[in-house]
Amino acid sequence: MFNNEPVSKDLMRQMNRSLVLNTIRVHGPISRAQIARETGLSAATVSALSSDLIKQGLIFYKEDGDSSGGRPPVLLSLDPSGGYVIGIKLMEDHLIAALTNLEAKVVDSKNFPFGNTTPEKVIEEIYKGIDYLLENNQIPREKLYGLGVGLAGIVDQDTGILRHSPIFGWQGLPIGKMIQEHLQVPVFIDNDVNTVTLTEKWFGIAQDKDHFITVTIGRGVGMGIVSNGRLYRGKGGAGELGHVVIDPRGAKCSCGKFGCLETYIADPGLMEQAKATTELNDKVNEIDDLRSLAEAGNKKACEIYALAGEMLGRALANLQNLFDPQMIILSGEGVKAQALFVDSMFEAINAHTMPGMGADGEIHIDELEDLAWARGAAGLVLREVFESPIFK
Repeated sequence: MFNNEPVSKDLMRQMNRSLVLNTIRVHGPISRAQIARETGLSAATVSALSSDLIKQGLIFYKEDGDSSGGRPPVLLSLDPSGGYVIGIKLMEDHLIAALTNLEAKVVDSKNFPFGNTTPEKVIEEIYKGIDYLLENNQIPREKLYGLGVGLAGIVDQDTGILRHSPIFGWQGLPIGKMIQEHLQVPVFIDNDVNTVTLTEKWFGIAQDKDHFITVTIGRGVGMGIVSNGRLYRGKGGAGELGHVVIDPRGAKCSCGKFGCLETYIADPGLMEQAKATTELNDKVNEIDDLRSLAEAGNKKACEIYALAGEMLGRALANLQNLFDPQMIILSGEGVKAQALFVDSMFEAINAHTMPGMGADGEIHIDELEDLAWARGAAGLVLREVFESPIFK
């Protein structure tokens, strides 16, 4: 049944505030009159809300607009320095901390190594990262809007509980609450691929896309799904593309199953294939060795990457058939080797995508540097700043 209760005045005001703020973020510098035309709100409502946003330091008067003879209009723009957020990307033996402004532009960043991976020790390094970025950039804590943390694993984003971390072996850890106890700002935790996906939606290449998928390859294989403009989470763990079984008779995966997609295209899987190949066994000690051999024309190394591209292409074709997205973003450190697998990938996509599906879709390939993951984590906080309360 539909809920016919009227929307409260406070909620309506918050929704209108978000509408005005995002119109300025996307179209600014922009006049109040233009905002009213874009949003359909009255001039009085736009004026009142924009005055509040100026007081809060989120927007400011930027410059006068062109005039046809009368008084030039006053233009409003998002104030990038009106507030700051910090994003943390947790890696196997270090974390990357990034300070961004309200436009998701990185102001400063630093790596913090840790040998001990107990939750307490890692959280201690997170605090060091926060203190360093604020002090090094002379930013008062009251201008910090929040902290976002991204890591590989299954996260209950609503409660901040990490259900499972394949890297650290943490299970059922209330990491959000543990961090929050020592901070006076909101803390948001999510799967790292989701953080990158959200940042692409709010500030990146997918701002005008309501249906798109992000697939990352590297140490593992991750996926983020945006449907109808919203991140799809399922019950909390949606997106484990890397553990879709391609061949149950294939190699054993780290998850315990056999023939998962990761065993064909993730770095550990590629290394296992190389170690199992007599001609490569003593030549490959890390993934860069395998890539270099393939780039130099080594036949066996090229075959491994060609098979990886074929399996990846099949997976992307399945995503096309299932979701019919406007765009698939392929990224991650594994994209460094794209020249070695992209041909077989597109061949498989064309061979396995249903006729008529994916015709207007776009596949965008973009290598992600480590810093981009931390920026993505910062996007968790920025989403809270800009997203309409109707979705919360």
